[in-house]
Amino acid sequence: MNRSRRDFLKRTLGGATLMSLGPAVPGFWARSARAAADDDGRRDTVLVVLQLSGGNDGLNTVVPYADDEYGRKRKTLRLTDSEVHKIDDALGFHPDTEGFARLFNDGTLSVVQGVGYPKSDRTHPGAMRNWHTARPGEVNCPTGWLGRAVDGYWEPGERDLPGVFVGPIPRPFALNAERAVVPAIRGPEELTLRRAGPDAAALFFNVLAATEKEPADGDNPLAEMVRRSTVAAHAASRQVEAAVRAAGTALADYPPYQLAETLGTVATLIRARVGIRIFLTELGGGGIGGFDNHANQRDNHAALLKQLSESVAAFVADLARDEQLDRVVLMTFSEFGRTLTENGRRGTGHGAAQPIFLAGGKLRGGLVGEHPSLADLDQDAPKHHTDYRRLYATMLGPWLGLDAEAVLGERYEPLELFRT
Repeated sequence: MNRSRRDFLKRTLGGATLMSLGPAVPGFWARSARAAADDDGRRDTVLVVLQLSGGNDGLNTVVPYADDEYGRKRKTLRLTDSEVHKIDDALGFHPDTEGFARLFNDGTLSVVQGVGYPKSDRTHPGAMRNWHTARPGEVNCPTGWLGRAVDGYWEPGERDLPGVFVGPIPRPFALNAERAVVPAIRGPEELTLRRAGPDAAALFFNVLAATEKEPADGDNPLAEMVRRSTVAAHAASRQVEAAVRAAGTALADYPPYQLAETLGTVATLIRARVGIRIFLTELGGGGIGGFDNHANQRDNHAALLKQLSESVAAFVADLARDEQLDRVVLMTFSEFGRTLTENGRRGTGHGAAQPIFLAGGKLRGGLVGEHPSLADLDQDAPKHHTDYRRLYATMLGPWLGLDAEAVLGERYEPLELFRT
């Protein structure tokens, strides 16, 4: 068997997966699978990015309950020491984020404080564009940072599904790629051939069966790529179907929220091991205003945080049961934080710095960086001290093993987030 075919099978399918497809697989592919059954050891870490649409109020998520300035500026929105889940003698989690508090105490949640960028845009379109592209001010940037990351390890005919958006809204710009096609789905069944019709799999393998003769090296590379893509698609479909069947019990433990259902889908696809290493999903875009709480913030924000906290906690527990959590990091972001002072409608305005939440088995856990000072504000908003592109660089380089500088356009010092 030639080396390129062996590498393809090791990278995309693994020998056991291909052999499990049964007698429909042409003989030379089955022989190739047996020869490639050993693991090639390539990194299979996964990044799940969760967008909090609207501008999450970080000050009422990680609450500086002991700061007098916080109490003075938030007459109705203030949360007291008796309400919060205390982190230390100055900070605590919102009372409806019990799941976050539990993960924090278990060491599987990190909170990176004071994240933002210089001269942050406080409009929704501008701020979201900056977070999605990782190129603040470049209004004509055609690709997103996750899309460029996907392009970095996409291999035509081998890794045909390197990234995916899971959720009910249109795919966000962050996944815009130059070469790869990144789909948007709602459930794992959309990635199976069965979804395309009962004859799809038979048609694919009739094509393969017609090519039983082992192709010679360099003989019709286009046909070779088609064969590879066909085998990869069918194998991925079978793996997803098997993962969906196996996920039934685990999904029953998720709370009854849209985000929980979405993260359950992500967990199913992670277990399926079909080559997806980057996931993007979202909370807030399907509701009125989402996290953009200019009025009557208290109850709406509490409901969103409860959904966020309980859904992420269920996702972490699900992956931990299957010993998959060490492969995965979930990272939140929002377009900006909120102002310190509440307005006359019991809401807050667009701010700047925000806390970023990370969940995963390899994290050091705990607080990262100092809470922004409430005595030194920028137009009534806490200032950032950690550039968000340092966080991106950490996920791209140390975690995913990609060229962060190529994706981001310049070098940013990674953060010390992972256990050695």
